[in-house]
Amino acid sequence: MGRKFIDCREMPSDIKCSLALVADTENELVEAAVMHAVNVHHHQDTPELRSMIRSAIHEGSPAEAPRQTA
Repeated sequence: MGRKFIDCREMPSDIKCSLALVADTENELVEAAVMHAVNVHHHQDTPELRSMIRSAIHEGSPAEAPRQTA
């Protein structure tokens, strides 16, 4: 069983969230991502949100973000 991740950088956001969540199981990852979406992005915990999160899950680990230059 491989790791799974969701990268918030892939989601449309006004706050340019850079959080990436990684877990061993899809259910654990969905629960963590829902908590983040509700608490940080003020979404409602709905079946539609959970479905969107599940569709954004990738296998492996997130890529390192490109370095920002000033």
